[in-house]
Amino acid sequence: MLILGISAFYHDSAACLVRDGTIVAAAQEERFTRVKHDASFPQNAIKYCLQEANISSEDLDYVSFYEQSNLKMDRLLKTYLMHAPAGLGSFARAMPLWIREKLWLNKLIRKELGFKGPIISPKHHESHAAGAFYPSPFDKAAFLTMDGVGEWATLSYGVAKGNKLKIQQEIRFPHSLGLLYSAFTYYCGFKVNSGEYKLMGLAPYGKPRYVETILDNLLDLKNDGSFRLDMSYFNYCVDFTMTTEKFHKLFDRAPRPPESEITQLDMDLASSIQKVTEEIILQIGSHIYKETREENLCLSGGVALNCVANGRLYREGPFKRLWIQPASGDAGSALGAALWTWYNHLGNPRQSTVKLDRQSNSYLGPEYDTGQIKAFLESRELPAVFIEDETERCSTIAALIAEGNVIGRFDGRMEFGPRALGSRSILGDPRSETMQSVMNLKIKYRESFRPFAPMVRFEDVREWFDVDGQHNTKEDFSSPYMLMVGHVKKDKCILQNSSCDEYDLNRVNEVRSKIPAVTHVDSSARLQTVHKESNPGLHALISEFKEKTGCPVLINTSFNVRGEPIVESPEDAYRCFMRTEMDALVLGPYLLKKEEQPVYVEEQDWQNLFQLD
Repeated sequence: MLILGISAFYHDSAACLVRDGTIVAAAQEERFTRVKHDASFPQNAIKYCLQEANISSEDLDYVSFYEQSNLKMDRLLKTYLMHAPAGLGSFARAMPLWIREKLWLNKLIRKELGFKGPIISPKHHESHAAGAFYPSPFDKAAFLTMDGVGEWATLSYGVAKGNKLKIQQEIRFPHSLGLLYSAFTYYCGFKVNSGEYKLMGLAPYGKPRYVETILDNLLDLKNDGSFRLDMSYFNYCVDFTMTTEKFHKLFDRAPRPPESEITQLDMDLASSIQKVTEEIILQIGSHIYKETREENLCLSGGVALNCVANGRLYREGPFKRLWIQPASGDAGSALGAALWTWYNHLGNPRQSTVKLDRQSNSYLGPEYDTGQIKAFLESRELPAVFIEDETERCSTIAALIAEGNVIGRFDGRMEFGPRALGSRSILGDPRSETMQSVMNLKIKYRESFRPFAPMVRFEDVREWFDVDGQHNTKEDFSSPYMLMVGHVKKDKCILQNSSCDEYDLNRVNEVRSKIPAVTHVDSSARLQTVHKESNPGLHALISEFKEKTGCPVLINTSFNVRGEPIVESPEDAYRCFMRTEMDALVLGPYLLKKEEQPVYVEEQDWQNLFQLD
């Protein structure tokens, strides 16, 4: 049985194909259109999924859309009527798309796909919950979903067992942890629905001076983690802005203009809302455990991409094991909707516990074989070295990285979700004192304060990072999807007298550990553990680097520049390679060195692309 899952029309549209409960393919639309966070109907992602399975839309048994449009329309109408006429402008701007497409969703799907079969629409948070639990390694678990808003729900929890899941309680719009965090994202000058991770990265530079101000004014927080926002401080019910003048007066400033100087206030607010968010999640986690007594917890929704909060929940919370959907945002709901239809709606049995998970390292996107890569290189007459033997290839790449080169790696299937996990990644030497600055400013073209993530062999993670929690065992920790933060071990840290103020952004350039390029200013690191049994190629590369340097860690950042989606094709990869100061590019078995390439002629003016995000 073939089920196509679709998410669309808000942000990060995506498609996923499930065959008899197994995830065959999944991809975001942005990777094909090259429009970051593309929200349009995912025509290209659907086309890819069907091609991957070698089928047509006529072979599909079900199509599953990730939310119920009638309920979302119900929320929009009631919210407008509650605040009318204040929200007339935003309401008028939103309605054309609803009238043209969203209200006629089934008709649109049938038109675009030529599909005549049944169309299923679970609720938004049911799709999130399904995407969290069904790919997980657990037979039974509690689940927690947190985002901006679905139809009405903004946070929900429940219990899943076997092939069934049921939401037990929820918090409803306009009270939203995701929108609270996004309000501070907006106020600190970053873009909502894409800049939240920047706010998280900025937080360690500040002090949580405003925690009490937030708790005393913006929300009423209960002991069980439930809360209500004081909506007089927030504007998202009536406009596309997030905060009101009352919010601005509370912090004695208007929102920071995008791209302007980041101030101490921005750093302190980032620190404060991050701490508040973590405390709310810890309280909710404790409440869920008391209510369910489950040892396992599955997480999804955009807030579940807050890897700092996830790390604290793992170390300090009551659960023994966490599993977090790698595509926790709306893109992953395409996957969740398809799996919800297979298991929950159709009642098909679910296999017992697996060792890692059912997500296949999230390598669910397109793959280009050697012949396709060779054809691309020959069509451009690009000089490249063919290294057929994988051991030799890993040794060559590891040596280049150890010599200080920055490498673009394009190998295997593309990742599904916002994180590059080694297949579409830029790699570097974490021991370098200058690599963090070089990669941010000369390759990623992004803010200098942004941290990079370490990818580390699973068997070496405890030698380099503190990861264990109070309820966990050595076997419980795993972070293959870069969704939990740990801290660099004290014996790997370097004590020094700082030449900068304690919360100065220039601290990013200070050497804080033996792996400074992946050590944030608070000695934290967003971990990706690489397992030999599930990811042998990447594990072999890190092993070669360890053999040469004694260090089992590499820098891993996504293969893109600011404002651009992660690369999808060899052409995307080569274009990004030539636009930046990367030293070498690995396209499957081919190695390309920058100094050997012909002069690159840009087909369009791309210099302002990084300003779009």
